[in-house]
Amino acid sequence: MWRFLEVSNEVPEHPCVSPVSNHVYERRLIEKYIAENGTDPINNQPLSEEQLIDIKVAHPIRPKPPSATSIPAILKALQDEWDAVMLHSFTLRQQLQTTRQELSHALYQHDAACRVIARLTKEVTAAREALATLKPQAGLIVPQAVPSSQPSVVGAGEPMDLGELVGMTPEIIQKLQDKATVLTTERKKRGKTVPEELVKPEELSKYRQVASHVGLHSASIPGILALDLCPSDTNKILTGGADKNVVVFDKSSEQILATLKGHTKKVTSVVFHPSQDLVFSASPDATIRIWSVPNASCVQVVRAHESAVTGLSLHATGDYLLSSSDDQVRSQPVPWKGQLVPKLEQCPGEACWSPRWNIFPPQLVPQNLKGECFLCWEYWAFSDIQTGRVLTKVTDETSGCSLTCAQFHPDGLIFGTGTMDSQIKIWDLKERTNVANFPGHSGPITSIAFSENGYYLATAADDSSVKLWDLRKLKNFKTLQLDSNFEVKSLIFDQSGTYLALGGTDVQIYICKQWTEILHFTGYEPVQCIKCTDYSCNTM
Repeated sequence: MWRFLEVSNEVPEHPCVSPVSNHVYERRLIEKYIAENGTDPINNQPLSEEQLIDIKVAHPIRPKPPSATSIPAILKALQDEWDAVMLHSFTLRQQLQTTRQELSHALYQHDAACRVIARLTKEVTAAREALATLKPQAGLIVPQAVPSSQPSVVGAGEPMDLGELVGMTPEIIQKLQDKATVLTTERKKRGKTVPEELVKPEELSKYRQVASHVGLHSASIPGILALDLCPSDTNKILTGGADKNVVVFDKSSEQILATLKGHTKKVTSVVFHPSQDLVFSASPDATIRIWSVPNASCVQVVRAHESAVTGLSLHATGDYLLSSSDDQVRSQPVPWKGQLVPKLEQCPGEACWSPRWNIFPPQLVPQNLKGECFLCWEYWAFSDIQTGRVLTKVTDETSGCSLTCAQFHPDGLIFGTGTMDSQIKIWDLKERTNVANFPGHSGPITSIAFSENGYYLATAADDSSVKLWDLRKLKNFKTLQLDSNFEVKSLIFDQSGTYLALGGTDVQIYICKQWTEILHFTGYEPVQCIKCTDYSCNTM
Protein backbone atom coordinates (compact mmCIF):
# COMPACT_ATOMS: atom_id res chain seq x y z
CA MET A 1 0.00 0.00 0.00
CA TRP A 2 1.18 3.49 -0.75
CA ARG A 3 2.62 5.59 2.03
CA PHE A 4 1.15 9.05 2.57
CA LEU A 5 2.81 11.96 0.90
CA GLU A 6 5.34 14.10 2.69
CA VAL A 7 3.47 17.31 1.92
CA SER A 8 -0.25 16.45 2.13
CA ASN A 9 -0.28 13.18 4.08
CA GLU A 10 -2.73 11.81 1.50
CA VAL A 11 -2.59 8.86 -0.91
CA PRO A 12 -1.20 10.28 -4.19
CA GLU A 13 -3.22 10.34 -7.40
CA HIS A 14 -0.28 11.31 -9.65
CA PRO A 15 2.81 10.36 -7.69
CA CYS A 16 6.31 11.48 -8.66
CA VAL A 17 9.79 11.18 -7.10
CA SER A 18 12.24 13.99 -6.38
CA PRO A 19 15.81 12.90 -7.28
CA VAL A 20 17.13 15.44 -4.79
CA SER A 21 15.48 14.06 -1.65
CA ASN A 22 14.17 10.69 -2.96
CA HIS A 23 10.72 11.48 -1.51
CA VAL A 24 7.35 10.87 -3.17
CA TYR A 25 5.07 13.83 -3.83
CA GLU A 26 1.75 14.58 -5.44
CA ARG A 27 2.75 16.19 -8.79
CA ARG A 28 0.12 18.91 -8.54
CA LEU A 29 1.36 20.03 -5.09
CA ILE A 30 5.10 19.75 -5.71
CA GLU A 31 4.84 21.72 -8.98
CA LYS A 32 3.07 24.51 -7.12
CA TYR A 33 5.75 24.49 -4.41
CA ILE A 34 8.58 24.55 -6.95
CA ALA A 35 6.94 27.43 -8.78
CA GLU A 36 6.92 29.44 -5.54
CA ASN A 37 10.27 28.41 -3.97
CA GLY A 38 12.32 26.51 -6.58
CA THR A 39 13.61 24.03 -3.92
CA ASP A 40 12.81 20.63 -2.52
CA PRO A 41 10.49 20.98 0.53
CA ILE A 42 12.49 18.39 2.53
CA ASN A 43 16.14 19.51 2.18
CA ASN A 44 15.70 22.88 0.46
CA GLN A 45 17.99 21.87 -2.35
CA PRO A 46 17.33 23.43 -5.83
CA LEU A 47 14.69 21.47 -7.79
CA SER A 48 12.93 21.99 -11.14
CA GLU A 49 9.81 20.44 -12.68
CA GLU A 50 11.89 18.71 -15.36
CA GLN A 51 13.74 16.72 -12.68
CA LEU A 52 10.59 15.12 -11.30
CA ILE A 53 10.16 11.43 -12.20
CA ASP A 54 6.63 10.06 -12.65
CA ILE A 55 5.69 6.74 -11.07
CA LYS A 56 3.35 4.50 -13.05
CA VAL A 57 0.92 2.79 -10.67
CA ALA A 58 -2.60 1.40 -10.73
CA HIS A 59 -5.19 3.89 -9.59
CA PRO A 60 -5.14 3.60 -5.81
CA ILE A 61 -8.23 2.88 -3.80
CA ARG A 62 -8.83 5.84 -1.59
CA PRO A 63 -9.81 4.96 1.97
CA LYS A 64 -13.39 5.57 2.92
CA PRO A 65 -14.14 8.61 5.01
CA PRO A 66 -14.90 8.02 8.68
CA SER A 67 -18.59 8.79 8.10
CA ALA A 68 -18.87 5.62 5.97
CA THR A 69 -17.90 3.27 8.75
CA SER A 70 -21.27 3.35 10.53
CA ILE A 71 -23.78 0.51 10.03
CA PRO A 72 -26.42 2.68 8.28
CA ALA A 73 -23.76 4.00 5.87
CA ILE A 74 -22.54 0.47 5.17
CA LEU A 75 -26.11 -0.70 4.46
CA LYS A 76 -26.69 2.24 2.13
CA ALA A 77 -23.47 1.50 0.27
CA LEU A 78 -24.46 -2.15 -0.14
CA GLN A 79 -27.93 -1.13 -1.38
CA ASP A 80 -26.41 1.24 -3.92
CA GLU A 81 -24.06 -1.46 -5.18
CA TRP A 82 -26.97 -3.94 -5.47
CA ASP A 83 -29.04 -1.43 -7.43
CA ALA A 84 -26.10 -0.80 -9.77
CA VAL A 85 -25.58 -4.53 -10.31
CA MET A 86 -29.30 -5.09 -11.08
CA LEU A 87 -29.37 -2.14 -13.50
CA HIS A 88 -26.28 -3.44 -15.29
CA SER A 89 -27.81 -6.94 -15.50
CA PHE A 90 -31.03 -5.51 -17.00
CA THR A 91 -29.03 -3.56 -19.59
CA LEU A 92 -27.08 -6.68 -20.56
CA ARG A 93 -30.35 -8.64 -21.02
CA GLN A 94 -31.71 -5.92 -23.30
CA GLN A 95 -28.54 -5.92 -25.39
CA LEU A 96 -28.64 -9.72 -25.61
CA GLN A 97 -32.23 -9.65 -26.90
CA THR A 98 -31.37 -7.02 -29.52
CA THR A 99 -28.34 -9.02 -30.65
CA ARG A 100 -30.47 -12.17 -31.00
CA GLN A 101 -32.99 -10.32 -33.18
CA GLU A 102 -30.23 -8.89 -35.38
CA LEU A 103 -28.61 -12.31 -35.72
CA SER A 104 -31.94 -13.90 -36.66
CA HIS A 105 -32.54 -11.22 -39.33
CA ALA A 106 -29.01 -11.63 -40.73
CA LEU A 107 -29.42 -15.43 -40.95
CA TYR A 108 -32.72 -14.95 -42.82
CA GLN A 109 -31.08 -12.56 -45.29
CA HIS A 110 -28.16 -14.94 -45.78
CA ASP A 111 -30.51 -17.83 -46.52
CA ALA A 112 -32.48 -15.74 -49.02
CA ALA A 113 -29.26 -14.57 -50.72
CA CYS A 114 -28.02 -18.16 -51.02
CA ARG A 115 -31.28 -19.15 -52.71
CA VAL A 116 -31.07 -16.25 -55.18
CA ILE A 117 -27.42 -17.02 -55.98
CA ALA A 118 -28.24 -20.69 -56.56
CA ARG A 119 -31.09 -19.77 -58.92
CA LEU A 120 -28.98 -17.25 -60.87
CA THR A 121 -26.10 -19.73 -61.13
CA LYS A 122 -28.47 -22.30 -62.56
CA GLU A 123 -29.85 -19.79 -65.09
CA VAL A 124 -26.35 -18.67 -66.15
CA THR A 125 -25.26 -22.28 -66.64
CA ALA A 126 -28.33 -23.00 -68.77
CA ALA A 127 -27.75 -19.86 -70.83
CA ARG A 128 -24.11 -20.76 -71.47
CA GLU A 129 -25.04 -24.26 -72.53
CA ALA A 130 -27.71 -22.89 -74.86
CA LEU A 131 -25.26 -20.44 -76.40
CA ALA A 132 -22.54 -23.06 -76.79
CA THR A 133 -24.82 -25.50 -78.58
CA LEU A 134 -26.79 -22.85 -80.50
CA LYS A 135 -30.10 -24.19 -79.25
CA PRO A 136 -33.20 -22.76 -80.95
CA GLN A 137 -34.53 -21.42 -77.65
CA ALA A 138 -31.47 -19.17 -77.37
CA GLY A 139 -32.92 -17.04 -80.15
CA LEU A 140 -29.94 -17.48 -82.48
CA ILE A 141 -30.43 -17.59 -86.23
CA VAL A 142 -28.43 -20.00 -88.34
CA PRO A 143 -28.31 -18.72 -91.91
CA GLN A 144 -27.54 -20.86 -94.89
CA ALA A 145 -24.65 -20.53 -97.31
CA VAL A 146 -25.78 -19.44 -100.76
CA PRO A 147 -26.12 -22.53 -102.98
CA SER A 148 -25.05 -22.52 -106.60
CA SER A 149 -28.68 -22.89 -107.69
CA GLN A 150 -29.75 -19.63 -106.00
CA PRO A 151 -31.79 -17.37 -108.30
CA SER A 152 -29.94 -14.53 -109.96
CA VAL A 153 -29.61 -11.26 -108.10
CA VAL A 154 -30.79 -7.90 -109.33
CA GLY A 155 -28.31 -5.02 -109.12
CA ALA A 156 -25.29 -3.37 -110.65
CA GLY A 157 -22.18 -5.17 -111.80
CA GLU A 158 -21.58 -8.31 -113.82
CA PRO A 159 -23.40 -11.56 -112.92
CA MET A 160 -21.48 -13.82 -110.62
CA ASP A 161 -21.37 -17.60 -110.83
CA LEU A 162 -21.85 -18.74 -107.24
CA GLY A 163 -20.56 -22.16 -108.25
CA GLU A 164 -17.07 -20.59 -108.33
CA LEU A 165 -16.97 -20.18 -104.55
CA VAL A 166 -13.81 -21.80 -103.20
CA GLY A 167 -15.12 -22.38 -99.69
CA MET A 168 -13.47 -22.30 -96.29
CA THR A 169 -10.79 -24.97 -96.60
CA PRO A 170 -9.22 -26.56 -93.48
CA GLU A 171 -5.98 -24.70 -94.28
CA ILE A 172 -7.75 -21.32 -94.25
CA ILE A 173 -9.61 -22.12 -91.02
CA GLN A 174 -6.35 -23.21 -89.37
CA LYS A 175 -4.69 -20.00 -90.53
CA LEU A 176 -7.47 -17.93 -88.99
CA GLN A 177 -7.28 -19.91 -85.75
CA ASP A 178 -3.49 -19.56 -85.50
CA LYS A 179 -3.71 -15.79 -86.00
CA ALA A 180 -6.43 -15.49 -83.36
CA THR A 181 -4.28 -17.47 -80.90
CA VAL A 182 -1.31 -15.17 -81.48
CA LEU A 183 -3.42 -12.03 -81.04
CA THR A 184 -5.04 -13.36 -77.88
CA THR A 185 -1.65 -14.24 -76.41
CA GLU A 186 -0.27 -10.78 -77.19
CA ARG A 187 -3.31 -9.15 -75.61
CA LYS A 188 -2.87 -11.17 -72.42
CA LYS A 189 0.80 -10.17 -72.26
CA ARG A 190 -0.14 -6.52 -72.50
CA GLY A 191 -2.74 -6.99 -69.81
CA LYS A 192 -4.45 -3.83 -68.64
CA THR A 193 -1.35 -1.65 -68.86
CA VAL A 194 -1.84 1.66 -70.64
CA PRO A 195 0.89 2.72 -73.10
CA GLU A 196 3.13 5.46 -71.75
CA GLU A 197 2.78 7.39 -75.02
CA LEU A 198 -1.01 7.51 -74.71
CA VAL A 199 -2.36 11.05 -74.53
CA LYS A 200 -3.82 11.84 -71.12
CA PRO A 201 -7.49 12.96 -70.97
CA GLU A 202 -6.55 16.43 -69.75
CA GLU A 203 -4.17 16.84 -72.70
CA LEU A 204 -6.64 15.42 -75.22
CA SER A 205 -9.31 17.88 -74.06
CA LYS A 206 -7.02 20.70 -75.26
CA TYR A 207 -6.73 19.36 -78.84
CA ARG A 208 -7.64 21.79 -81.61
CA GLN A 209 -7.64 21.66 -85.42
CA VAL A 210 -4.09 22.04 -86.76
CA ALA A 211 -4.59 21.55 -90.52
CA SER A 212 -7.20 21.33 -93.25
CA HIS A 213 -6.54 19.85 -96.70
CA VAL A 214 -8.75 20.72 -99.65
CA GLY A 215 -8.61 19.84 -103.31
CA LEU A 216 -8.03 16.12 -102.87
CA HIS A 217 -11.12 15.28 -104.91
CA SER A 218 -13.05 16.88 -107.73
CA ALA A 219 -14.51 20.28 -106.93
CA SER A 220 -17.47 19.66 -109.27
CA ILE A 221 -18.51 16.58 -107.25
CA PRO A 222 -17.33 17.44 -103.73
CA GLY A 223 -17.43 15.14 -100.74
CA ILE A 224 -15.11 12.69 -98.97
CA LEU A 225 -17.13 9.64 -97.91
CA ALA A 226 -14.44 7.32 -96.56
CA LEU A 227 -11.10 7.66 -94.76
CA ASP A 228 -8.30 5.44 -93.47
CA LEU A 229 -4.76 5.92 -92.15
CA CYS A 230 -1.74 3.83 -93.06
CA PRO A 231 -0.86 1.75 -89.94
CA SER A 232 2.88 1.83 -90.73
CA ASP A 233 3.03 5.54 -91.68
CA THR A 234 0.26 7.72 -90.29
CA ASN A 235 1.31 10.58 -92.57
CA LYS A 236 -0.35 8.67 -95.41
CA ILE A 237 -4.10 9.22 -95.64
CA LEU A 238 -6.46 7.23 -97.86
CA THR A 239 -9.75 8.82 -98.95
CA GLY A 240 -12.71 7.80 -101.07
CA GLY A 241 -14.88 10.46 -102.66
CA ALA A 242 -18.18 11.14 -104.31
CA ASP A 243 -16.20 11.75 -107.53
CA LYS A 244 -15.60 7.93 -107.82
CA ASN A 245 -11.88 8.30 -107.08
CA VAL A 246 -9.58 6.93 -104.40
CA VAL A 247 -6.77 9.25 -103.29
CA VAL A 248 -3.57 8.51 -101.32
CA PHE A 249 -2.31 11.71 -99.68
CA ASP A 250 0.86 12.45 -97.70
CA LYS A 251 0.01 15.07 -95.07
CA SER A 252 3.67 15.76 -94.14
CA SER A 253 4.60 16.84 -97.68
CA GLU A 254 1.01 17.85 -98.56
CA GLN A 255 1.31 15.92 -101.82
CA ILE A 256 -1.09 13.51 -103.51
CA LEU A 257 0.80 10.23 -103.94
CA ALA A 258 -1.76 8.49 -106.14
CA THR A 259 -5.21 9.05 -107.61
CA LEU A 260 -6.88 5.70 -108.27
CA LYS A 261 -9.66 5.67 -110.86
CA GLY A 262 -11.88 2.75 -111.84
CA HIS A 263 -15.11 2.79 -109.86
CA THR A 264 -18.22 3.82 -111.73
CA LYS A 265 -20.01 5.14 -108.64
CA LYS A 266 -19.02 6.98 -105.47
CA VAL A 267 -16.49 5.31 -103.14
CA THR A 268 -18.00 4.56 -99.71
CA SER A 269 -15.32 2.39 -98.03
CA VAL A 270 -11.51 2.41 -98.09
CA VAL A 271 -8.92 0.35 -96.18
CA PHE A 272 -5.11 0.50 -96.00
CA HIS A 273 -3.17 -2.77 -95.92
CA PRO A 274 -1.02 -2.80 -92.74
CA SER A 275 2.19 -4.14 -94.31
CA GLN A 276 1.92 -3.99 -98.11
CA ASP A 277 1.58 -1.08 -100.54
CA LEU A 278 -2.02 -2.07 -101.22
CA VAL A 279 -5.30 -0.29 -100.56
CA PHE A 280 -8.87 -1.53 -100.87
CA SER A 281 -12.01 0.32 -101.87
CA ALA A 282 -15.71 -0.50 -102.20
CA SER A 283 -18.52 1.23 -104.00
CA PRO A 284 -22.24 1.00 -104.79
CA ASP A 285 -21.10 -0.18 -108.24
CA ALA A 286 -21.01 -3.66 -106.59
CA THR A 287 -17.22 -4.04 -106.83
CA ILE A 288 -14.33 -4.20 -104.41
CA ARG A 289 -11.06 -3.04 -105.91
CA ILE A 290 -7.52 -3.82 -104.77
CA TRP A 291 -5.02 -1.15 -105.75
CA SER A 292 -1.22 -0.99 -105.93
CA VAL A 293 -0.18 2.43 -104.61
CA PRO A 294 3.31 2.61 -106.23
CA ASN A 295 1.90 1.70 -109.65
CA ALA A 296 -1.38 3.62 -109.15
CA SER A 297 -3.18 0.69 -110.75
CA CYS A 298 -5.94 -1.79 -109.94
CA VAL A 299 -4.51 -5.29 -109.41
CA GLN A 300 -7.74 -7.14 -108.53
CA VAL A 301 -11.47 -6.60 -108.84
CA VAL A 302 -13.49 -8.67 -106.39
CA ARG A 303 -17.05 -9.19 -107.59
CA ALA A 304 -18.55 -10.66 -104.42
CA HIS A 305 -21.90 -8.90 -104.72
CA GLU A 306 -24.49 -7.90 -107.26
CA SER A 307 -25.58 -4.72 -105.51
CA ALA A 308 -24.06 -1.85 -103.50
CA VAL A 309 -21.22 -2.85 -101.18
CA THR A 310 -22.08 -1.30 -97.80
CA GLY A 311 -19.23 -2.50 -95.58
CA LEU A 312 -15.55 -3.47 -95.90
CA SER A 313 -13.14 -4.84 -93.29
CA LEU A 314 -9.66 -6.39 -93.57
CA HIS A 315 -8.87 -9.52 -91.56
CA ALA A 316 -5.99 -9.40 -89.07
CA THR A 317 -3.97 -11.79 -91.27
CA GLY A 318 -3.99 -9.17 -94.03
CA ASP A 319 -5.01 -11.85 -96.56
CA TYR A 320 -8.80 -11.73 -96.52
CA LEU A 321 -11.57 -9.19 -96.93
CA LEU A 322 -15.01 -9.13 -95.36
CA SER A 323 -17.72 -7.30 -97.27
CA SER A 324 -21.44 -6.70 -96.86
CA SER A 325 -24.08 -5.51 -99.28
CA ASP A 326 -27.78 -4.88 -99.83
CA ASP A 327 -28.10 -7.64 -102.44
CA GLN A 328 -31.64 -8.39 -103.58
CA VAL A 329 -32.97 -11.70 -104.85
CA ARG A 330 -35.77 -11.79 -107.41
CA SER A 331 -38.58 -14.23 -106.76
CA GLN A 332 -40.78 -15.94 -109.34
CA PRO A 333 -43.24 -13.68 -111.22
CA VAL A 334 -46.58 -13.28 -109.44
CA PRO A 335 -49.78 -12.23 -111.27
CA TRP A 336 -50.65 -9.49 -108.77
CA LYS A 337 -52.89 -7.13 -110.73
CA GLY A 338 -56.40 -7.12 -109.41
CA GLN A 339 -55.99 -10.37 -107.48
CA LEU A 340 -56.18 -11.23 -103.79
CA VAL A 341 -52.71 -11.97 -102.44
CA PRO A 342 -51.22 -12.15 -98.94
CA LYS A 343 -50.25 -8.80 -97.46
CA LEU A 344 -46.58 -7.91 -97.88
CA GLU A 345 -44.55 -5.92 -95.40
CA GLN A 346 -42.33 -3.20 -96.84
CA CYS A 347 -38.61 -3.35 -96.06
CA PRO A 348 -36.58 -0.23 -95.28
CA GLY A 349 -34.38 -1.10 -98.26
CA GLU A 350 -34.76 0.73 -101.56
CA ALA A 351 -37.63 -0.49 -103.74
CA CYS A 352 -37.79 -3.99 -102.31
CA TRP A 353 -40.24 -6.15 -100.43
CA SER A 354 -39.61 -8.48 -97.54
CA PRO A 355 -40.73 -12.14 -97.62
CA ARG A 356 -42.71 -11.78 -94.38
CA TRP A 357 -46.27 -12.84 -95.09
CA ASN A 358 -49.33 -11.67 -93.18
CA ILE A 359 -51.93 -14.18 -94.35
CA PHE A 360 -54.97 -12.70 -92.59
CA PRO A 361 -56.67 -10.70 -93.91
CA PRO A 362 -55.77 -10.79 -97.64
CA GLN A 363 -55.61 -7.46 -99.43
CA LEU A 364 -55.70 -6.23 -102.97
CA VAL A 365 -52.28 -5.29 -104.24
CA PRO A 366 -52.19 -1.74 -105.75
CA GLN A 367 -52.56 -1.71 -109.53
CA ASN A 368 -49.28 0.15 -110.11
CA LEU A 369 -47.09 -2.65 -108.69
CA LYS A 370 -45.13 -4.68 -111.20
CA GLY A 371 -45.65 -8.38 -111.69
CA GLU A 372 -42.49 -9.48 -109.88
CA CYS A 373 -41.58 -9.59 -106.20
CA PHE A 374 -38.07 -8.64 -105.05
CA LEU A 375 -36.94 -10.19 -101.81
CA CYS A 376 -34.23 -8.29 -99.92
CA TRP A 377 -31.86 -10.71 -98.14
CA GLU A 378 -28.65 -10.07 -96.21
CA TYR A 379 -25.36 -11.04 -97.85
CA TRP A 380 -21.83 -10.99 -96.56
CA ALA A 381 -18.80 -12.35 -98.38
CA PHE A 382 -15.29 -13.49 -97.41
CA SER A 383 -12.70 -13.06 -100.17
CA ASP A 384 -9.01 -13.78 -100.80
CA ILE A 385 -7.11 -10.60 -101.70
CA GLN A 386 -4.29 -12.51 -103.45
CA THR A 387 -6.52 -14.23 -106.00
CA GLY A 388 -9.51 -11.91 -105.90
CA ARG A 389 -11.78 -14.92 -105.51
CA VAL A 390 -14.74 -15.17 -103.16
CA LEU A 391 -14.16 -17.95 -100.61
CA THR A 392 -17.63 -17.99 -99.12
CA LYS A 393 -20.83 -15.99 -99.32
CA VAL A 394 -23.60 -16.27 -96.76
CA THR A 395 -27.17 -15.04 -96.75
CA ASP A 396 -29.69 -14.72 -93.94
CA GLU A 397 -33.06 -15.38 -95.51
CA THR A 398 -34.93 -14.80 -92.25
CA SER A 399 -34.03 -11.15 -91.93
CA GLY A 400 -35.50 -9.51 -94.97
CA CYS A 401 -33.34 -6.37 -94.72
CA SER A 402 -30.02 -5.38 -96.22
CA LEU A 403 -26.73 -5.02 -94.37
CA THR A 404 -25.42 -1.51 -93.74
CA CYS A 405 -21.94 -2.16 -92.29
CA ALA A 406 -19.51 -4.92 -91.30
CA GLN A 407 -16.47 -5.05 -89.01
CA PHE A 408 -14.06 -7.79 -87.87
CA HIS A 409 -13.49 -8.49 -84.19
CA PRO A 410 -9.82 -7.86 -83.22
CA ASP A 411 -9.17 -11.63 -83.06
CA GLY A 412 -10.70 -12.21 -86.49
CA LEU A 413 -12.78 -15.30 -85.65
CA ILE A 414 -16.04 -13.38 -85.31
CA PHE A 415 -17.38 -10.20 -86.85
CA GLY A 416 -20.38 -7.94 -86.57
CA THR A 417 -22.86 -6.58 -89.11
CA GLY A 418 -25.55 -3.92 -88.90
CA THR A 419 -28.87 -4.04 -90.72
CA MET A 420 -31.47 -1.65 -92.03
CA ASP A 421 -33.99 -2.90 -89.45
CA SER A 422 -31.80 -1.77 -86.46
CA GLN A 423 -30.29 -5.19 -85.67
CA ILE A 424 -26.67 -5.92 -84.81
CA LYS A 425 -25.61 -9.47 -85.63
CA ILE A 426 -22.50 -11.32 -84.49
CA TRP A 427 -21.22 -14.05 -86.80
CA ASP A 428 -18.85 -17.00 -86.38
CA LEU A 429 -16.55 -16.86 -89.40
CA LYS A 430 -15.38 -20.48 -89.28
CA GLU A 431 -18.91 -21.90 -88.98
CA ARG A 432 -20.51 -19.10 -91.03
CA THR A 433 -23.35 -18.85 -88.54
CA ASN A 434 -25.10 -16.03 -86.74
CA VAL A 435 -24.28 -16.60 -83.06
CA ALA A 436 -25.82 -13.56 -81.35
CA ASN A 437 -28.20 -10.68 -82.04
CA PHE A 438 -28.32 -7.30 -80.32
CA PRO A 439 -31.66 -5.49 -80.71
CA GLY A 440 -32.28 -2.12 -79.13
CA HIS A 441 -31.75 0.60 -81.74
CA SER A 442 -34.73 2.14 -83.48
CA GLY A 443 -33.18 3.04 -86.82
CA PRO A 444 -30.82 1.66 -89.48
CA ILE A 445 -27.37 0.84 -88.09
CA THR A 446 -24.80 3.33 -89.38
CA SER A 447 -21.55 2.12 -87.79
CA ILE A 448 -20.10 -0.52 -85.46
CA ALA A 449 -16.68 -0.75 -83.75
CA PHE A 450 -14.99 -3.35 -81.56
CA SER A 451 -12.73 -2.34 -78.68
CA GLU A 452 -9.12 -3.53 -78.90
CA ASN A 453 -9.55 -5.63 -75.75
CA GLY A 454 -12.22 -7.65 -77.59
CA TYR A 455 -14.81 -7.23 -74.82
CA TYR A 456 -16.83 -4.22 -75.96
CA LEU A 457 -18.82 -3.38 -79.09
CA ALA A 458 -19.99 0.14 -79.88
CA THR A 459 -22.90 0.63 -82.29
CA ALA A 460 -24.61 3.69 -83.75
CA ALA A 461 -27.89 4.11 -85.60
CA ASP A 462 -30.18 6.76 -87.02
CA ASP A 463 -31.86 7.10 -83.61
CA SER A 464 -29.20 9.59 -82.37
CA SER A 465 -27.73 7.14 -79.88
CA VAL A 466 -24.58 5.08 -79.36
CA LYS A 467 -24.93 1.77 -77.51
CA LEU A 468 -22.14 -0.13 -75.76
CA TRP A 469 -22.42 -3.93 -75.60
CA ASP A 470 -20.54 -6.44 -73.44
CA LEU A 471 -19.69 -9.42 -75.68
CA ARG A 472 -19.08 -11.61 -72.62
CA LYS A 473 -22.53 -11.05 -71.14
CA LEU A 474 -24.26 -10.39 -74.50
CA LYS A 475 -26.09 -7.33 -73.21
CA ASN A 476 -26.18 -3.55 -73.49
CA PHE A 477 -24.50 -1.92 -70.49
CA LYS A 478 -24.42 1.74 -71.56
CA THR A 479 -26.31 4.02 -73.94
CA LEU A 480 -24.99 7.43 -74.96
CA GLN A 481 -28.09 9.42 -75.88
CA LEU A 482 -27.19 12.34 -78.14
CA ASP A 483 -29.20 15.33 -79.32
CA SER A 484 -32.35 14.38 -81.22
CA ASN A 485 -31.00 15.72 -84.54
CA PHE A 486 -27.49 14.26 -84.12
CA GLU A 487 -26.41 11.87 -86.88
CA VAL A 488 -23.62 9.39 -86.15
CA LYS A 489 -21.77 8.31 -89.29
CA SER A 490 -18.62 6.71 -87.86
CA LEU A 491 -17.38 5.06 -84.64
CA ILE A 492 -13.89 3.94 -83.65
CA PHE A 493 -11.89 2.98 -80.54
CA ASP A 494 -8.26 3.98 -80.25
CA GLN A 495 -5.60 1.24 -80.26
CA SER A 496 -5.39 1.14 -76.46
CA GLY A 497 -9.16 0.89 -76.00
CA THR A 498 -9.07 3.99 -73.76
CA TYR A 499 -11.06 6.39 -75.94
CA LEU A 500 -14.13 6.12 -78.17
CA ALA A 501 -14.50 8.67 -80.99
CA LEU A 502 -17.68 9.31 -82.95
CA GLY A 503 -18.15 11.48 -86.01
CA GLY A 504 -21.31 12.80 -87.61
CA THR A 505 -23.01 16.11 -87.07
CA ASP A 506 -19.80 16.96 -85.21
CA VAL A 507 -16.94 15.11 -83.47
CA GLN A 508 -17.09 13.82 -79.91
CA ILE A 509 -14.52 11.80 -77.96
CA TYR A 510 -15.42 9.80 -74.84
CA ILE A 511 -13.18 8.16 -72.26
CA CYS A 512 -14.05 4.49 -71.83
CA LYS A 513 -15.27 2.93 -68.56
CA GLN A 514 -16.45 6.33 -67.31
CA TRP A 515 -18.06 6.99 -70.75
CA THR A 516 -17.88 10.73 -70.26
CA GLU A 517 -17.25 13.28 -73.00
CA ILE A 518 -13.80 14.88 -72.88
CA LEU A 519 -13.62 16.56 -76.30
CA HIS A 520 -16.25 18.08 -78.60
CA PHE A 521 -15.51 19.67 -81.99
CA THR A 522 -18.33 21.73 -83.50
CA GLY A 523 -18.76 24.09 -86.41
CA TYR A 524 -17.86 21.62 -89.15
CA GLU A 525 -19.75 20.12 -92.05
CA PRO A 526 -21.15 16.64 -91.27
CA VAL A 527 -18.25 14.25 -90.62
CA GLN A 528 -18.49 11.09 -92.72
CA CYS A 529 -15.56 9.18 -91.25
CA ILE A 530 -13.23 9.34 -88.25
CA LYS A 531 -10.02 7.36 -87.71
CA CYS A 532 -7.58 7.03 -84.81
CA THR A 533 -3.83 6.55 -84.90
CA ASP A 534 -2.27 4.86 -81.89
CA TYR A 535 -2.66 8.01 -79.82
CA SER A 536 -4.77 10.56 -81.75
CA CYS A 537 -7.75 10.92 -84.11
CA ASN A 538 -8.32 12.32 -87.64
CA THR A 539 -11.60 13.20 -89.30
CA MET A 540 -12.99 13.78 -92.77
